[in-house]
Amino acid sequence: MTAGRARPTSESFDLIALIHAAEAPEEAPPPPGPEHAAILSLCRVASRSVADIAADSDLPVGVVRVLLGDLLDAGHITVGRPPAPARLPDENVLREVIDGLRAL
Repeated sequence: MTAGRARPTSESFDLIALIHAAEAPEEAPPPPGPEHAAILSLCRVASRSVADIAADSDLPVGVVRVLLGDLLDAGHITVGRPPAPARLPDENVLREVIDGLRAL
């Protein structure tokens, strides 16, 4: 399935990174194996996180990461990065929202 590889060739995939099935270029080769095709079919329905893909395909996360690397290299998928910590709401804002909800 991974040809003995333990890590993706191009990049590592965060567990919460969103994977989108892309329209592959005409010259792109077809997915190399049935597991690759299964991952693509999952991502065509809706964007999914790496953790969701692993759970839905019943494959270990490490294997999914290697397979996603293959698909990314071939142009079959795009990856949405999780937001940087600086772009997340401040903890105080979240606490105020929670307190406001509890007051309801």
